[in-house]
Amino acid sequence: MLCRLRVGVMIAGTELTHLSDDPPSDTSILHTIEFESPNHSTRPIMYNPAHMQSTPLTGQAECLRHRGPGILPGAHRSHLNSRLSSDSLRLRPLCLLALALGLAAASPAAQVPGKSLASGREESFDFGWRFLKGAAAGANEAGYDDSKWRTLDLPHDWSIEDLEALPAAGPMLAVTKGTWRFAKGDDMEWKATGFDDSKWQEVRLPAAWEQHSQYKDDKSYGWYRRKFAVPAALKGKEFRLAVGWVKDADQTFVNGVLVGSTGAFPPEFRRADIEDRYYKVPPALVKGDGSDVVAVRVYRQDGYGGGIFLEQMPHTRSGPFDTKAPNGPSVGYTLNGSGWYRKHFTLAAAPANEQVRIQFDGVYMNADVWVNGQLLGNHPYGYTGFGYDLTKYLRPGGDNVIAVEVKNLGSNSRWYAGSGIYRHVRLIRSGEVHVPQWGTFITTPEVSAKKALLRLRTQVTNVSANSAPVQLRTKILTSDGRLIATGEATKDVAAAATEEFDQQISVANPGLWSLEKPLMHTAVCEVMVKGKVVDSVRLPFGIRSITFDSKDGFKLNGESMKLKGSCMHHDNGPLGAAAYDDAEFRRVRLTKAAGFNAIRCAHNPPSEAFLNACDQLGVLVMDEAFDCWKGGKNSDDYGRYFTEWWQRDVDSMLLRDRNHPSVIMWSIGNEIPGNDSAPVAAIAHMLAERVRQLDPTRPVTSGIQGVNPKKDDYMAALDVAGYNYALKWNEGHTYKKNAYVDDHERQPARVIVGTESFAAQSFDYWMPVVDYPWVIGDFVWTGWDYLGESSLGWIGYGIPVYWPVAYCGDIGLTGLRRPQSYYRGAMFGNDALAAFVQRPEPLFSETRRYDWGADDVSASWTWPGYEGKNLTVSIYSSCDEVELFLNDKSLGRRPTTREQKFRTDFGVPYQPGCLKAVGYKNGKSAAEWSLESAAAPAAIRLHPERATMAADGQSLAFVPFEVVDAKGHLDANANPLVHIKIEGPGVLAAIANADPSSRESFQQPQRKAWQGCGLVIVKSTRKPGHIRVTATSDGLAPATVDIETK
Repeated sequence: MLCRLRVGVMIAGTELTHLSDDPPSDTSILHTIEFESPNHSTRPIMYNPAHMQSTPLTGQAECLRHRGPGILPGAHRSHLNSRLSSDSLRLRPLCLLALALGLAAASPAAQVPGKSLASGREESFDFGWRFLKGAAAGANEAGYDDSKWRTLDLPHDWSIEDLEALPAAGPMLAVTKGTWRFAKGDDMEWKATGFDDSKWQEVRLPAAWEQHSQYKDDKSYGWYRRKFAVPAALKGKEFRLAVGWVKDADQTFVNGVLVGSTGAFPPEFRRADIEDRYYKVPPALVKGDGSDVVAVRVYRQDGYGGGIFLEQMPHTRSGPFDTKAPNGPSVGYTLNGSGWYRKHFTLAAAPANEQVRIQFDGVYMNADVWVNGQLLGNHPYGYTGFGYDLTKYLRPGGDNVIAVEVKNLGSNSRWYAGSGIYRHVRLIRSGEVHVPQWGTFITTPEVSAKKALLRLRTQVTNVSANSAPVQLRTKILTSDGRLIATGEATKDVAAAATEEFDQQISVANPGLWSLEKPLMHTAVCEVMVKGKVVDSVRLPFGIRSITFDSKDGFKLNGESMKLKGSCMHHDNGPLGAAAYDDAEFRRVRLTKAAGFNAIRCAHNPPSEAFLNACDQLGVLVMDEAFDCWKGGKNSDDYGRYFTEWWQRDVDSMLLRDRNHPSVIMWSIGNEIPGNDSAPVAAIAHMLAERVRQLDPTRPVTSGIQGVNPKKDDYMAALDVAGYNYALKWNEGHTYKKNAYVDDHERQPARVIVGTESFAAQSFDYWMPVVDYPWVIGDFVWTGWDYLGESSLGWIGYGIPVYWPVAYCGDIGLTGLRRPQSYYRGAMFGNDALAAFVQRPEPLFSETRRYDWGADDVSASWTWPGYEGKNLTVSIYSSCDEVELFLNDKSLGRRPTTREQKFRTDFGVPYQPGCLKAVGYKNGKSAAEWSLESAAAPAAIRLHPERATMAADGQSLAFVPFEVVDAKGHLDANANPLVHIKIEGPGVLAAIANADPSSRESFQQPQRKAWQGCGLVIVKSTRKPGHIRVTATSDGLAPATVDIETK
């Protein structure tokens, strides 16, 4: 019998690998010792840690401390640390047990390349893949030679990796900037060289024609003409004419001859507003004497920005960024493309008739999968899980090959999607009679503190040739592993058939899942045939109730609460889309620490690891299916596949995620074009009905742009109406008060949630949530910064600049809370006080339009050159009033109640020292916040967020770095280049700062600090030992920290 001893941590009923992360205070920590054989189910033996004495940590204990609202800049970190100084830091009992037994974390055999897979229902299939970016004819065949391919582990995102250098480009002549002549309308005679355009309007480009001519008509035409000179170096040579970016389509003529076009004119219109126009001009076409004429015919379909509105950027590359990336600003100027993955594996001897399935949690996108040369299928959507039965194609004891071709091609996303197998892959092994993937649905129809009634509907599939008498035995375990209830059901399952077992199990005095105490239970479903366990599935779930109505709003376990919501894309910043468990857990942890209690997964189902983190940490989730339906929003997006695939993808989301207690709403789409039309409304009803068939316990919602009564039919499909930017964009409809109030008067039973709102208008969007019970919450765009939608939070939408990052998150790309987060905290009542300084000069040179941004302020009192000059200090506070001090001298008190929108400004003549704000409640000091001036930069400081991690090849250690003066004060003006060296059994997973305009590599061992800060991410290998991280920078004292892997 094969025995395996495993020591683990179970938090809220779920085993974690985040051994150094602080669990919730009420969470049980237990140790599971498992003995298993190929033919027997796992039997956990629970060790009760309550009988073990905790021991204080020394040395690296500080890095284990939970830092509350994120890793704070050094200027005001001291107040957080002093607040936590009374917290006892104790060594986890697990660590003592592991040391006592002399154990080191060992990877399962299935994770070691070249070794046979161990027996068990689910095994990681992440390790030992081979990868090639680009085309590879014949790579689907089992015998293909992939020995020279790159070896890597999953998850993997190739779009975040450094690009190869560009080849030399030919000569180019840019004509965008300068004086042109412009005319509205359309006449092909206007292309002629000799046409008299002297009466046309003279305009300066680049500029949208709304700007230079107040031309705002949709479905409109216009022409531009100008003369150009050919430089001597280009005379007699072919060159590329750079026209600029044109909205939406163009035809360009030189001396009356068409040299190129981009996009397409009606009736076969195709939008191409963010594509470069490089058109080859043969030498025989130009005179070169200054009389040559370029004429550009333009068609604008709709939206802002007609005409030649932007000069195109030179073609350059830096790190993973390419100025000419298709759909550039939408995807953060990263490249997609195609790629191949192959994995060789050997199956050890297995029980007769064993079934083997491969399960992918997410591949972006359009994946074809083969095993041993046999095509298993294609899966277009990049955000839903899928799998295939491998059984009949495998070679037991021989070499088996999985091949996956990923085709992320064309313009298919409005944000950074990443490329590749970016989520986990698992191998699932079971008998012929088994529970299929996602085959159990657990609901809690009756919930109270004294009793809960569980309903478990479990499918059992029999793929054998004979009928099977099946007994389903279900055990309910508490978060500390105690058996508290059981249920049994018996049914014959015919050959090649599936039966559903419907069980009801009563639980006395259940621990309820809540935000404060996210207690998890585990259902162990054992499939037995003739008294023998042939399959066993463990399912974490939570016992809780949810209700929604317009009178009482949203209730969790009978208690009313408002959704303090964060919209969030799926990428992990410098890691790209790679969904490492630790990265997903950290995002959720820091999001909750910043005051949010809910996340809208925009605009696609998240990774399973992300939802596990929400379950464990107590964060509510709006799980969203699609950003588009049949019509699409980009030429190559999901709209191409919707008709054929929507039901399979909805099913995938629902079946996988419906047992997560954190999920409280299903969203069927975001800002679906045409949602005021009958055909689109009909699709909404179709999707909503399918969702309710699979899960009638949660409401259906959708994010709707431009809310107005014309969309009532669409909203009638929903249980909760999602309003995007309802206080601003109403598509021409004028509300008497606002959309929330007027629509309630028309539709008093409608439950409303703000599915997107502007950070710059946080107060205006949050107060209706506070005031009106039918408005159950608000989700700001966004809670966490992300790659793509470049400069959204600074310049706004649709005006591309060469930034990789949106810059609109409450939390920056590296995990630091931005000032707008502290203002939101003051409104929520979570943060009593925060003070920032309005920058005397804008942070960026680009002109600002910041609907999605917020105040341009800094958490710094270091402003050399501004001595004696007046600076504005903005204070955000939930206190009754605040008092501001400069070097212990009071500058006065001011109220900061709702009447003042929880903020106030002070004008302060700058002088170095200490700026301190004191908040008062009921006349008594309740909170303080201080900013200290920094002297000259003197050192680098490292703040590892964990001191130990598993040697599993998957665990991550996040190590923020700062530039500080001799006294340890953060210098927010210091942006030196910091070099990172990693020694021992760890590798650099990524390095970053939060600068949205930075185009540095995420993978090279160096990075400039930004506002004095940066982040290093270290990944463990599968070898235990000590990792040493060293940070150096010219002229600064270095810093070193150690991280143990075991």
